[in-house]
Amino acid sequence: MAAIHTLPAESGWVNRREGSTRALSRHETKAEAVRAGRERARRDKVEHIIHMRDGTIGERNSYGSDPRRSKG
Repeated sequence: MAAIHTLPAESGWVNRREGSTRALSRHETKAEAVRAGRERARRDKVEHIIHMRDGTIGERNSYGSDPRRSKG
């Protein structure tokens, strides 16, 4: 399953699954969006990627297999 991204939107913040243009949830504040995105990522056991207002990545948290861990 793909990671959850918390992103700035035209009015507020959204959570989206990686590769999708459809919002999973919409929120007025970043804090609300981060909380909802974290819950979703934990439930789905995927990475949660939190973006800054300018769109750059500010934080990454993994709630499943660590995607940075080497395989082998």
